[in-house]
Amino acid sequence: MANEPWLGDACSLVDALRAGECSPLEALEACLAAAERSNLNAFSYLDHEAARKAASEADVGLPFGGVPVAVKELDHVAGWPHSEASVVFADRKSAFDATMVARLRAAGCVLAGQTTASEFGGVNCTSSKLHGTTRNPWDLERTPGGSSGGSAAAVAGGIIPVATAGDGGGSIRIPAGFTGTFGLKSTFGRIPKGPQCSQTPHTVTLGCISRSVRDTARWFDICSGFDPRDTLSLPSTGGWEADLGTLDLAGKKVAVVPDLGVAVVNPACSELVEEAAKELALATGMVQVPCDIHLPEGGMVWAMSGLVSLLAELGDRYPGCVDDLTPEIQIGLNIAEHHYDLATAAEAERFRTEANEAMADIFDSVDLVISCVNPDVAFDAAGPLRTTVGGRELMGELGFEKAIANNGALTIPANLTGNPAVSIPIGFVDNLPVGMQVLGRHHEEPVLLDIALAMERIRPWPLVVPGSPI
Repeated sequence: MANEPWLGDACSLVDALRAGECSPLEALEACLAAAERSNLNAFSYLDHEAARKAASEADVGLPFGGVPVAVKELDHVAGWPHSEASVVFADRKSAFDATMVARLRAAGCVLAGQTTASEFGGVNCTSSKLHGTTRNPWDLERTPGGSSGGSAAAVAGGIIPVATAGDGGGSIRIPAGFTGTFGLKSTFGRIPKGPQCSQTPHTVTLGCISRSVRDTARWFDICSGFDPRDTLSLPSTGGWEADLGTLDLAGKKVAVVPDLGVAVVNPACSELVEEAAKELALATGMVQVPCDIHLPEGGMVWAMSGLVSLLAELGDRYPGCVDDLTPEIQIGLNIAEHHYDLATAAEAERFRTEANEAMADIFDSVDLVISCVNPDVAFDAAGPLRTTVGGRELMGELGFEKAIANNGALTIPANLTGNPAVSIPIGFVDNLPVGMQVLGRHHEEPVLLDIALAMERIRPWPLVVPGSPI
């Protein structure tokens, strides 16, 4: 441990710390050293002094006592940078801990440093003018996804056992799928977003990128539960880890629709998902049933509501700061500035209503839906966003807007409707990880976790990339 970071999951590190096999300070030092020598560019900030103090005082009897944890740079940590991965706010610092961060501290976590994200969490590729390009440990020429790309690269790359993440359009599931890690996008409101949180657009959920299902279950035991600073947060249910594997999945009806009826998907990824779903059904007794899925299209209208909020945050800095922004953000803000009005806002809410109705109709007839997480395997590390899928060029076929929207078409629906969804590693296409998405009914995360646990046993995935830390 003095030289190499822990390559198991976070729960196994807790066991090792309690058994005296290593100390929290040794675990931290190994993580810091790995982050310093890594060529993944997964970290934007390391808090050596405060982390060493916390590790030296860690109570290993706590749920994550002594475990080094990384924090995505879109999450607040008092005294740490809060640039949102943008040159525009490069000098800004946080004045407080986010509620999730405060709960992690109370559970004994040692906050080691800050992981890179896409600028303002805007795209599914982690490459910014402020921090440069973050790389996928499975292939350094590929992206780990976004916006939680740094967290996913650090966890998969063997640097740190677990990291915070957030999902407003797929930003937990997309990088989990690209890096072979596990990610749960919970029911909206499960982990509070406060303090000082914006209540709109009701799509962002908080969580983690982890190496195992039990790590994520313990994380939600720690971090979920109502907080008055987020009035839409949900009461705690408890028992996330203790109840793992206790549900009877036999007879549950599952629809396997790799493209979710809204995306163009690489046939090789689709076939892998179908194979894994058959194995899962055989092992659990779940029943595959046909289901016509008709989700509305309109992701760009939805995205513009978030871009309008960004315009307000930039304030009088915009448009003078435009050259400091990544090209995708520049294009999005220009569209929002010139085409977003009251009629568009009303259209966005109609789209959300249609999505809610369509998702409710689906879960009237089935218990679960299985699809791909991403339309294809990870693309070029520095971008641009992919417009080809399995060698098929979408730009001329679908047009620019739909070709770009295809990147998040499989994940955005669960954000719009607030449904929980998980990304489970199931194998590889072209030596790159593929994730299987399982969507469930509101508040039924325990079902998704038990399905993921079953899949973890059927097709065990590597906890870190072989040869890590890179």
